[in-house]
Amino acid sequence: MNITRLSTQQADFDAKLGKLLAFEETADEKLEATVAAIIADVKGRGDAAVLEYTRKFDRLPLADAAAMELPKSELKAAFEGLPADQKNALQQAAQRVTSYHKKQVQVSWNYLDDDGTMLGQQVTPLDRVGLYVPGGKAAYPSSVLMNALPAKVAGVAELIMVVPTPEGVKNPLVLAAAYLSGVDRVFTIGGAQAVAALAYGTETIPKVDKVVGPGNAYVASAKRRVFGVCGIDMIAGPSEILVICDGKTDPDWVAMDLFSQAEHDELAQAILLSPDAAFIEAVASSANKLLERMPRKDIIKTALENRGALIHVADMDEACRISNRIAPEHLELSVGDPQTWLPKLKHAGAIFMGRYTSESLGDYCAGPNHVLPTSGTARFSSPLGVYDFQKRSSLIQVSPKGAQKLGEIASVLAFGEGLQAHAQSALYRKGQ
Repeated sequence: MNITRLSTQQADFDAKLGKLLAFEETADEKLEATVAAIIADVKGRGDAAVLEYTRKFDRLPLADAAAMELPKSELKAAFEGLPADQKNALQQAAQRVTSYHKKQVQVSWNYLDDDGTMLGQQVTPLDRVGLYVPGGKAAYPSSVLMNALPAKVAGVAELIMVVPTPEGVKNPLVLAAAYLSGVDRVFTIGGAQAVAALAYGTETIPKVDKVVGPGNAYVASAKRRVFGVCGIDMIAGPSEILVICDGKTDPDWVAMDLFSQAEHDELAQAILLSPDAAFIEAVASSANKLLERMPRKDIIKTALENRGALIHVADMDEACRISNRIAPEHLELSVGDPQTWLPKLKHAGAIFMGRYTSESLGDYCAGPNHVLPTSGTARFSSPLGVYDFQKRSSLIQVSPKGAQKLGEIASVLAFGEGLQAHAQSALYRKGQ
């Protein structure tokens, strides 16, 4: 396996790193046109259009709109029918994710200023959220937990899940996770038509305030198009991992950590930064040794050869600076003293600290959310959390005394802007 080797000592290092990191999803005009047409059709014809696309794309001949929804008894049966080890793992993961996200809950607040005017902020949950979950043979119960549980902790009143079931294939783990997470309603639809149904509502599927959850290119395109009609979580790019290692972690561990993201798909990115050149070669040897054991070895090999890199840096300070430039989705700080270096790391979706903290633990059960910003957006974005399911309203209650002072200030500024009604509205409260 030929993984790109780079060194910060190379004269053209910056250019090479920039080329490695460059990822801009090429617009597929045919796909975009298809999605636009589907959204318009669902908006116009509602259930009839959703049923038609479900029959066409998922090869699922639903008899009528009512057949799109799964009864809660089926979700419960899926959970109760799980093998004991899966049920236990799902419950423990749910408990840890819930406990972590309870720490994020924002509360309303207010204060009185000197003239008795009350100012504050009221925090309220969204009324209804739509959760998109990939379906069919794919099993992403962790995605259900990570999207549904923060919404429930936030106090969202109703959570609507859509999950495609091509040819009627239902994944019991996904349904069990929905039951455990308290999802209120589940519809067996997917694709752009499901996103449109959630955004605009149909006769059967309720309109939501926000759509969250991962999906394919059609789903991502649909989410972009409905943003503004409702909210969305983010448009995620390929998976990423950046490992900073001082050269003292088992190279097999680091190689497998790189594999853990490379196995997602051929566009995933896995990068190692280390000041130890010999360690870098040891990791490369481990990767070649371990690759043949991997069921998804072809995907891993393609990802590592096309978008992976092993980068030799001058020291750990330089590693931190490069990491901040990359702003990775997942950052492993695989060193003995991670707290020493943490203050130097500004941009990352999630930081996994110490040699024993594999990124995969964060994907499933550590507690923090695994829905993270990609493609450098960690420079200005954050992981999905309870705050994404809450909104804030400003509170202003002006006292009679406050109206005198604030009316004067506001009227001067309003007259300066040429907005007479604004000024007079403020002055009326002054008695003028």
